Amino acid sequence: MLKKFTLLSASIITSALVSLTLSSSVNAANTTPPQVSNVAQTTADYAVATYQQDMVDSLRALVKHNTVAKEGVSIDDNPVHVAFKAELKKQALALGLDYRDDGYVVVVGLGDQKERVGIITHGDVQPVNPKKWKKSPFELDTTTEPGRLIGRGTEDDKGPISTALYAMKSIKDKSLTLNKRIELYIYMAEESDWEPLKAYIKTHELPQTNITIDAEYPVVTAEKGYGTIKLLFNQQDVPTISPYISAFSGGFFGSQIPEDASVTIENANIVLLQRLIRKTRNYKGVDFDLELKDSTLTINALGKSAHSSKPDDGVNAIPYLANLLSSTRWVNNGPGTLVNFINDNIGLGVEGKMFGNIAYQDDFMGPMTVAPTLIKQLDGNLELNINLRRPQGKTKQQLSDEIHQAVVQWNNKFDADVQELEHYIGDPFIQKDAPHIDTLLAVFSHFTGIKDAKPIAIGGGTNSRLFPNAVSFGPSMPNTEYTGHSEHEFITMDQFVLNLKMYTAVLVELAK
Repeated sequence: MLKKFTLLSASIITSALVSLTLSSSVNAANTTPPQVSNVAQTTADYAVATYQQDMVDSLRALVKHNTVAKEGVSIDDNPVHVAFKAELKKQALALGLDYRDDGYVVVVGLGDQKERVGIITHGDVQPVNPKKWKKSPFELDTTTEPGRLIGRGTEDDKGPISTALYAMKSIKDKSLTLNKRIELYIYMAEESDWEPLKAYIKTHELPQTNITIDAEYPVVTAEKGYGTIKLLFNQQDVPTISPYISAFSGGFFGSQIPEDASVTIENANIVLLQRLIRKTRNYKGVDFDLELKDSTLTINALGKSAHSSKPDDGVNAIPYLANLLSSTRWVNNGPGTLVNFINDNIGLGVEGKMFGNIAYQDDFMGPMTVAPTLIKQLDGNLELNINLRRPQGKTKQQLSDEIHQAVVQWNNKFDADVQELEHYIGDPFIQKDAPHIDTLLAVFSHFTGIKDAKPIAIGGGTNSRLFPNAVSFGPSMPNTEYTGHSEHEFITMDQFVLNLKMYTAVLVELAK
C-alpha cells in the first residue's frame, strides 16, 4: 500500500475566500453592529464557568442513541428515536425547562411570553461505518484524541442541542427578565425527510425570530440547493479476451463524499498490474491497494470522507479510482461504461466543468459543486448518484436540460447506453430580511476577536429555509473542516465551550 499524503487543493482556499465575500444585496445598510451587553457577557461567562462538564455529560447521553432514520418506520415506531426523545425530556425537565413532544418535532422552552425566539436543530444523524472508528461512534470518545469530543452527532447536531440546553439553563439561573420566550426545536428527520416538518409548520405557529445552529459562523444567509443526478448503467456480458471491468462499487450514502471505492478487472495480467502500480505514484491524498490473483485484479481505493456540501474537504475515492483506470477505453458492459463516463464527464474536479455546459457560479454563493457519491448495485445494472449543490443563477429547467443534453451527446458519441432516472434539483435559499443579523455578527466578533465579520453562503441546506426570518449561526468556525457526515466526526472542547458562550449571549440579546 502506498504512503498517504495530505492533499490541500487551491480550490479549498479559493472557496473559503469566496464564502467570506459579502453580497451587495445583504446587509446593505452598512450600519454599525450593536455592542454585546453586559448582561449577555456575564451570563455567557456564568454558563462557561458552571456547565462545561454538564454539557459534555449531556452530549454523552445523546450520542449513545443511533438515531439514523429507518426507511418505512415512523419516528414514534422507532424504539431508538423514542428512547432518544425520552432522554431529551429527562434532560429538559431536570434543567427546569418545559418540554413538548409533537412527534417528529420536540420543543424545549423557557418562558411564557407571546413573542418567541426559535433555535432550530435536529436529533437524527447520518449512517456510520463502525469499522472506520477507533471506538464506537455511539460512545462519546474524549480520550483517543485529547481535546476532541468524537462521536456521531457531536457536530451535527447533538453537540449543538446540548449547548442550547445549557445556554437556556444559564439564562434561567440568572432569573433574567425576558421579553420573548425561547424555544429549542429538535426535528427528528432532517437528514432523511423534510416532509413531516413541512406538514408540522402548516399547523403550528412558529417563532417570529429564528436561528439554526446546524451550519457555520459568522452568519449564513444563503444556502445552495441540494440536487441528485441519477444515472443507470446496464450490465452486459461482452465476450472478450482483453481485460475488462466486471465490477465497480463505491460510496456509503448520498450526502457523504465517499472514501472507499473498489474495482474488479478480469483477464488481467502482470503487465497491467505493473502499469497501474507505476501510475499510483502520481496521486496524493489517496491510497490504492492492488491484488492480482490468477487473472483477476482487484483494486481498492481509500480517500477521505466529508460532507458532500464541502467536496474539497474530502478525497473522493470514486473518481480517483476511475482516473487510475483512465489510460484504457473500457468496453461498454456496464461497469466499464460507468468508469468511462466518470472519466469523460466528471474527472477529479468538483465543479462539473467537464459535464457538458452545466457548470456555473454566483458571485456570493460560489460555484455549483458536482460529486459522485454513491453507486448502487442493482439487479442487472448499476445506479450512479451524483450530488449537486447549486447556487442561484440558473433555473431548474435550464440545468435539467443541460444535464440531459450532456448524457445524450455522450451516449451518441460512444455508442453507450446510459439511462437517466428522475433527477432531483432543489432550490437555493437566500435570506435577505432577518433583522437580527447584526446582533449575531456582533456576538461572533466580540467572542472570537474576528473583526468585520460578514454573512456567508454555504453548500449545505438547513431547516432555516422553512422558518421565519431564520439564518444559521454555527456551530462550525469559518475556514475549518466540517466533520459532520464524515467517518471522523468530532467537535473540539474549545469550540464546544466557545459555542456555549456565543449561544448564551445571543439568546440573551434576542430574548431580553
